[in-house]
This record gives sequence, C-alpha cells and structure tokens, in this order.
Amino acid sequence: MATYSYLRVSTTDQDTDKNKLEVLKFANSKKLGNVEFVEEQISGKANFKKRELGTLLNKMQKGDILIVPELSRIARSITQIFEVIEIVKEREIILYSLKENFCSNDKSITSTVATTIFALVAQIERDLISLRTKEALIAKKAQGIKLGRPKGKGKSKLDEHKEDILKLIALKVPKTIIAKQYNTSVVNLYGFLKYSKVS
Repeated sequence: MATYSYLRVSTTDQDTDKNKLEVLKFANSKKLGNVEFVEEQISGKANFKKRELGTLLNKMQKGDILIVPELSRIARSITQIFEVIEIVKEREIILYSLKENFCSNDKSITSTVATTIFALVAQIERDLISLRTKEALIAKKAQGIKLGRPKGKGKSKLDEHKEDILKLIALKVPKTIIAKQYNTSVVNLYGFLKYSKVS
C-alpha cells in the first residue's frame, strides 16, 4: 500500500505548504505511513487525464491511498470530479478529501458514485464557481476582453460549458443542481437546453 497526495495550484502566488502540513497531520492520525506528494501548477480546467493527476492515477494500485486538500483541487467541473471518484472506486483506490471529510471507501456513504457526488455538490459547488470565476476574470482581463453576457440572438453564457452540461444531463443530475453549478437560473437552463435541442 502506498500513500500519495495530489496538490494543484493555479498560479505561482499560491503556496502548498499549508496543504502539506494538513495532509501530513491527517496521514499521521490515520497511520497511513509516508506520503509521496505530487505537485503541479496548472489550471483545473485542463483535463485531469492530461495532468500529473492522470499519470498518478494510472500508476496507483488496489489499496493505495490518495489524499487531496479538497475536491475542487481535482478539477473545475463536477463532471471531471465525478470521473475521478468513479475511477478510484473501480480500481479500489481510497480517496480522502480533507475539506469535505470525504472518503471513497466509507461504508456509511451510499455505494453509488452518482449519489455520493450529488450529496457533495452542495458543499463544493461554491468553491468551484468561485475559483472558475476568478480564473476566468483574470484571464479575460489580461486578454482585454470585455466582460458580460454574449450579445446576439441565441447566445448564452452557458455555451462554453455545453459539453459538461450535456454530460450532467445524461447522468440525470437534477437541473436545479446544474443551474447552481453554472450560476444561472433553472429557467435560463431550460431555455439553453431548448436552444441546444436537449429535453
């Protein structure tokens, strides 16, 4: 059994020292042994499979342990977080997320990944929205792009999230949760889905 911790930051201004201390304290309390840290500086919008996280998951074996400071450090979308939790469950890797007090091997949590994610959405959606919004604003400002709702008939601020939204619809995630995730109203979401020809 090996214990790993994945630490991701988006900018050079962010420091992982505090996260390391929290992870080590947790690992010691659970007697998980030595912790191997995997760190990288990259946006969470990049697919996890193309990041160090994907490489780490590929080499981990049954019974190995993965510790993250919080689920929003895995990715910036519920869809990708869902995929990671599904992978660790299928491969019998134990995932701990400290902020949410989450353990993928916890018998008290329902066995279906979908229900687990839905239960956690309320806890992590604000973090995800806040982090994504902050990164987007900084990037757009740097590019000199004017902020605001796209102009023109049929344009929607949800257009850039269309792929993720359709995946969540296919997974039968409640539309109220999807609307909250993308900081819009249920009415606007229904209008977007109608425009996208999705029931």
